[in-house]
Amino acid sequence: MNFGNILNQIAEQDPEVFERTSDRRNIIKNWGKRAALTALPFAVGSLFNKAYGKSTATVIEILNFALTLEYLERDFYKKAIDTNQMAQFIPTASALGAIQTIYQHEAAHVSFLIAAIQGAGGTPISQPTFDFSGANGANNGPFATAFSNYNLFLAVAQTFEDTGVRAYKGQAAGLKADNGVLTAALNIHSVEARHASHIRWMRSNLVADPLAAGVAKPWITGNNSNIASSDVQASYNGENVTVQATVPITGFVSTNAATEAFDEPLTMAEVLAIVDGFIV
Repeated sequence: MNFGNILNQIAEQDPEVFERTSDRRNIIKNWGKRAALTALPFAVGSLFNKAYGKSTATVIEILNFALTLEYLERDFYKKAIDTNQMAQFIPTASALGAIQTIYQHEAAHVSFLIAAIQGAGGTPISQPTFDFSGANGANNGPFATAFSNYNLFLAVAQTFEDTGVRAYKGQAAGLKADNGVLTAALNIHSVEARHASHIRWMRSNLVADPLAAGVAKPWITGNNSNIASSDVQASYNGENVTVQATVPITGFVSTNAATEAFDEPLTMAEVLAIVDGFIV
Protein backbone atom coordinates (compact mmCIF):
# COMPACT_ATOMS: atom_id res chain seq x y z
CA MET A 1 0.00 0.00 0.00
CA ASN A 2 1.37 3.41 -0.94
CA PHE A 3 0.55 7.05 -0.24
CA GLY A 4 -1.92 7.24 -3.11
CA ASN A 5 -3.79 4.17 -1.93
CA ILE A 6 -4.15 5.59 1.58
CA LEU A 7 -5.51 8.85 0.17
CA ASN A 8 -7.92 6.87 -1.99
CA GLN A 9 -9.17 4.80 0.94
CA ILE A 10 -9.78 7.93 2.99
CA ALA A 11 -11.41 9.74 0.08
CA GLU A 12 -13.76 6.85 -0.70
CA GLN A 13 -15.96 7.85 2.20
CA ASP A 14 -15.84 11.56 1.30
CA PRO A 15 -14.57 12.59 -2.16
CA GLU A 16 -14.41 16.24 -1.12
CA VAL A 17 -12.22 15.69 1.92
CA PHE A 18 -9.06 17.14 0.38
CA GLU A 19 -10.90 20.11 -1.09
CA ARG A 20 -11.96 20.97 2.43
CA THR A 21 -8.55 20.37 4.01
CA SER A 22 -6.20 21.62 1.30
CA ASP A 23 -5.13 24.75 3.16
CA ARG A 24 -6.07 24.99 6.80
CA ARG A 25 -2.96 26.55 8.29
CA ASN A 26 -4.57 29.97 8.66
CA ILE A 27 -7.71 28.43 10.13
CA ILE A 28 -5.99 26.50 12.89
CA LYS A 29 -3.12 28.80 13.68
CA ASN A 30 -5.16 30.02 16.65
CA TRP A 31 -4.86 26.70 18.49
CA GLY A 32 -3.12 27.07 21.84
CA LYS A 33 -2.45 24.69 24.68
CA ARG A 34 -5.79 23.11 25.57
CA ALA A 35 -5.27 23.29 29.30
CA ALA A 36 -4.32 26.95 29.15
CA LEU A 37 -7.30 27.78 26.94
CA THR A 38 -9.80 26.92 29.63
CA ALA A 39 -8.41 29.70 31.79
CA LEU A 40 -8.60 32.40 29.11
CA PRO A 41 -11.34 35.04 28.91
CA PHE A 42 -14.58 34.23 27.12
CA ALA A 43 -13.63 36.43 24.17
CA VAL A 44 -10.58 34.31 23.43
CA GLY A 45 -12.67 31.17 23.80
CA SER A 46 -15.05 32.57 21.21
CA LEU A 47 -12.10 33.15 18.88
CA PHE A 48 -11.16 29.49 19.33
CA ASN A 49 -14.68 28.37 18.44
CA LYS A 50 -14.76 30.63 15.40
CA ALA A 51 -11.42 29.28 14.21
CA TYR A 52 -12.77 25.74 14.38
CA GLY A 53 -16.08 26.51 12.74
CA LYS A 54 -15.21 25.37 9.22
CA SER A 55 -15.87 21.89 7.92
CA THR A 56 -13.07 19.33 7.72
CA ALA A 57 -12.85 15.58 7.15
CA THR A 58 -15.42 13.32 8.77
CA VAL A 59 -14.66 11.74 12.13
CA ILE A 60 -14.14 8.28 10.61
CA GLU A 61 -11.76 9.66 7.99
CA ILE A 62 -9.74 11.40 10.66
CA LEU A 63 -9.64 8.30 12.84
CA ASN A 64 -8.45 6.18 9.91
CA PHE A 65 -5.80 8.78 9.16
CA ALA A 66 -4.66 8.62 12.78
CA LEU A 67 -4.75 4.82 12.67
CA THR A 68 -2.32 4.85 9.74
CA LEU A 69 0.16 6.85 11.81
CA GLU A 70 -0.29 4.66 14.86
CA TYR A 71 0.28 1.50 12.80
CA LEU A 72 3.52 3.09 11.60
CA GLU A 73 4.74 4.04 15.07
CA ARG A 74 3.68 0.79 16.74
CA ASP A 75 5.40 -1.37 14.13
CA PHE A 76 8.52 0.82 14.19
CA TYR A 77 9.01 0.27 17.91
CA LYS A 78 8.05 -3.40 17.68
CA LYS A 79 10.70 -3.97 15.02
CA ALA A 80 13.26 -2.24 17.24
CA ILE A 81 12.38 -4.50 20.16
CA ASP A 82 12.41 -7.64 18.00
CA THR A 83 15.71 -6.64 16.38
CA ASN A 84 17.25 -5.95 19.77
CA GLN A 85 16.36 -9.48 20.88
CA MET A 86 18.31 -10.90 17.94
CA ALA A 87 21.23 -8.45 17.85
CA GLN A 88 21.38 -5.96 20.66
CA PHE A 89 21.69 -2.38 19.48
CA ILE A 90 19.79 -0.57 22.26
CA PRO A 91 22.63 0.09 24.71
CA THR A 92 21.02 -0.10 28.15
CA ALA A 93 18.18 -1.85 29.95
CA SER A 94 16.60 1.49 30.85
CA ALA A 95 16.61 2.61 27.21
CA LEU A 96 15.05 -0.68 26.14
CA GLY A 97 12.44 -0.30 28.87
CA ALA A 98 11.52 3.16 27.58
CA ILE A 99 11.15 1.86 24.02
CA GLN A 100 8.99 -1.02 25.25
CA THR A 101 6.76 1.42 27.14
CA ILE A 102 6.36 3.66 24.10
CA TYR A 103 5.55 0.58 22.00
CA GLN A 104 2.83 -0.39 24.49
CA HIS A 105 1.36 3.10 24.25
CA GLU A 106 1.30 2.97 20.46
CA ALA A 107 -0.28 -0.49 20.51
CA ALA A 108 -2.97 0.84 22.85
CA HIS A 109 -3.58 3.74 20.47
CA VAL A 110 -4.06 1.30 17.58
CA SER A 111 -6.55 -0.78 19.58
CA PHE A 112 -8.47 2.30 20.67
CA LEU A 113 -8.70 3.76 17.17
CA ILE A 114 -9.87 0.46 15.68
CA ALA A 115 -12.57 0.19 18.35
CA ALA A 116 -13.59 3.82 17.89
CA ILE A 117 -13.90 3.45 14.10
CA GLN A 118 -15.93 0.26 14.41
CA GLY A 119 -18.06 1.82 17.14
CA ALA A 120 -18.85 4.71 14.82
CA GLY A 121 -19.97 2.29 12.11
CA GLY A 122 -16.81 2.62 10.01
CA THR A 123 -14.23 0.19 8.69
CA PRO A 124 -10.66 0.51 9.99
CA ILE A 125 -8.11 1.12 7.26
CA SER A 126 -6.00 -1.91 6.38
CA GLN A 127 -2.58 -2.02 7.98
CA PRO A 128 0.06 -1.03 5.41
CA THR A 129 3.34 -2.81 4.87
CA PHE A 130 6.17 -0.57 6.05
CA ASP A 131 9.68 0.10 4.82
CA PHE A 132 11.35 1.88 7.71
CA SER A 133 14.34 2.75 5.56
CA GLY A 134 12.13 5.31 3.81
CA ALA A 135 12.44 3.84 0.31
CA ASN A 136 8.89 2.66 -0.49
CA GLY A 137 9.80 -1.02 -0.25
CA ALA A 138 13.32 -0.96 -1.67
CA ASN A 139 14.67 -1.11 1.90
CA ASN A 140 17.70 0.97 0.96
CA GLY A 141 16.56 4.43 1.98
CA PRO A 142 18.30 7.01 4.18
CA PHE A 143 17.21 5.25 7.37
CA ALA A 144 18.20 1.71 6.35
CA THR A 145 20.52 1.30 9.35
CA ALA A 146 18.03 2.57 11.95
CA PHE A 147 17.85 -0.85 13.62
CA SER A 148 21.58 -1.21 13.99
CA ASN A 149 22.47 2.44 14.63
CA TYR A 150 20.89 3.50 17.93
CA ASN A 151 21.49 7.20 17.32
CA LEU A 152 19.74 7.04 13.97
CA PHE A 153 16.92 4.99 15.46
CA LEU A 154 16.25 7.72 18.03
CA ALA A 155 16.38 10.41 15.35
CA VAL A 156 13.73 8.59 13.30
CA ALA A 157 11.66 7.96 16.45
CA GLN A 158 11.80 11.67 17.31
CA THR A 159 10.64 12.57 13.80
CA PHE A 160 7.72 10.13 13.93
CA GLU A 161 6.62 11.46 17.32
CA ASP A 162 6.94 15.12 16.30
CA THR A 163 4.96 14.40 13.13
CA GLY A 164 2.28 12.66 15.18
CA VAL A 165 1.93 15.63 17.51
CA ARG A 166 1.42 18.01 14.61
CA ALA A 167 -0.90 15.58 12.82
CA TYR A 168 -3.30 15.23 15.75
CA LYS A 169 -3.32 18.98 16.22
CA GLY A 170 -4.09 19.48 12.55
CA GLN A 171 -7.21 17.31 12.76
CA ALA A 172 -8.60 18.49 16.11
CA ALA A 173 -11.03 20.85 14.39
CA GLY A 174 -12.68 18.00 12.54
CA LEU A 175 -13.45 16.20 15.81
CA LYS A 176 -15.29 19.06 17.49
CA ALA A 177 -18.66 17.51 16.78
CA ASP A 178 -17.81 14.49 18.94
CA ASN A 179 -16.53 15.57 22.34
CA GLY A 180 -15.64 12.05 23.42
CA VAL A 181 -13.50 11.37 20.37
CA LEU A 182 -11.95 14.85 20.54
CA THR A 183 -10.99 14.31 24.18
CA ALA A 184 -9.46 10.91 23.39
CA ALA A 185 -7.57 12.31 20.39
CA LEU A 186 -6.16 15.16 22.46
CA ASN A 187 -5.10 12.66 25.11
CA ILE A 188 -3.23 10.72 22.43
CA HIS A 189 -1.77 14.03 21.20
CA SER A 190 -0.37 14.70 24.68
CA VAL A 191 1.09 11.19 24.91
CA GLU A 192 2.83 11.65 21.56
CA ALA A 193 4.27 14.94 22.84
CA ARG A 194 5.64 13.21 25.94
CA HIS A 195 7.14 10.51 23.73
CA ALA A 196 8.88 13.17 21.64
CA SER A 197 10.21 14.86 24.76
CA HIS A 198 11.51 11.60 26.20
CA ILE A 199 13.16 10.58 22.94
CA ARG A 200 15.00 13.92 22.95
CA TRP A 201 16.17 13.21 26.50
CA MET A 202 17.44 9.82 25.34
CA ARG A 203 19.27 11.50 22.45
CA SER A 204 20.82 14.00 24.87
CA ASN A 205 22.38 11.10 26.78
CA LEU A 206 24.42 10.19 23.71
CA VAL A 207 26.42 13.42 23.47
CA ALA A 208 28.88 15.13 25.79
CA ASP A 209 27.29 18.56 25.39
CA PRO A 210 23.54 18.21 24.70
CA LEU A 211 23.00 21.97 24.66
CA ALA A 212 25.63 22.50 21.98
CA ALA A 213 24.22 19.59 19.98
CA GLY A 214 20.75 21.12 20.15
CA VAL A 215 19.12 18.08 21.78
CA ALA A 216 18.93 19.32 25.37
CA LYS A 217 15.48 20.91 25.03
CA PRO A 218 12.38 18.71 25.08
CA TRP A 219 10.67 20.85 22.44
CA ILE A 220 11.24 22.21 18.94
CA THR A 221 13.03 25.54 18.48
CA GLY A 222 12.21 27.33 15.24
CA ASN A 223 11.98 24.75 12.48
CA ASN A 224 15.15 22.95 13.56
CA SER A 225 15.05 19.18 13.75
CA ASN A 226 18.56 18.96 15.23
CA ILE A 227 18.91 15.82 13.15
CA ALA A 228 21.77 15.53 10.69
CA SER A 229 19.55 14.61 7.75
CA SER A 230 17.57 16.82 5.41
CA ASP A 231 15.22 13.89 4.82
CA VAL A 232 13.30 14.71 8.02
CA GLN A 233 12.93 18.45 7.45
CA ALA A 234 9.36 18.26 6.14
CA SER A 235 8.26 17.28 9.65
CA TYR A 236 9.63 20.55 11.01
CA ASN A 237 8.82 23.06 8.28
CA GLY A 238 6.38 25.71 9.50
CA GLU A 239 7.27 25.32 13.18
CA ASN A 240 8.96 28.74 13.25
CA VAL A 241 5.68 30.67 13.51
CA THR A 242 5.81 33.55 15.99
CA VAL A 243 2.22 34.83 15.66
CA GLN A 244 -0.67 33.11 17.43
CA ALA A 245 -4.32 34.26 17.16
CA THR A 246 -3.03 37.36 15.32
CA VAL A 247 -0.84 38.23 18.34
CA PRO A 248 2.93 38.60 17.72
CA ILE A 249 4.34 36.52 20.59
CA THR A 250 7.74 38.15 20.11
CA GLY A 251 6.27 41.21 21.80
CA PHE A 252 6.47 39.25 25.06
CA VAL A 253 9.27 36.70 24.67
CA SER A 254 12.24 35.95 22.46
CA THR A 255 11.80 34.58 18.94
CA ASN A 256 13.05 31.17 20.03
CA ALA A 257 10.64 31.06 22.97
CA ALA A 258 7.78 32.15 20.72
CA THR A 259 8.37 29.24 18.37
CA GLU A 260 8.86 26.79 21.24
CA ALA A 261 5.59 27.67 22.95
CA PHE A 262 3.30 26.18 20.29
CA ASP A 263 3.33 23.14 18.02
CA GLU A 264 2.07 24.07 14.57
CA PRO A 265 -0.45 21.75 12.86
CA LEU A 266 0.11 19.74 9.71
CA THR A 267 -2.66 18.92 7.25
CA MET A 268 -3.65 15.36 6.43
CA ALA A 269 -2.06 15.57 2.99
CA GLU A 270 1.18 17.03 4.41
CA VAL A 271 1.49 14.22 6.96
CA LEU A 272 0.77 11.46 4.46
CA ALA A 273 3.36 12.94 2.12
CA ILE A 274 5.90 12.82 4.96
CA VAL A 275 5.27 9.15 5.70
CA ASP A 276 4.90 8.15 2.04
CA GLY A 277 8.43 6.80 1.79
CA PHE A 278 7.82 4.44 4.72
CA ILE A 279 4.82 2.77 3.09
CA VAL A 280 5.15 0.00 0.52
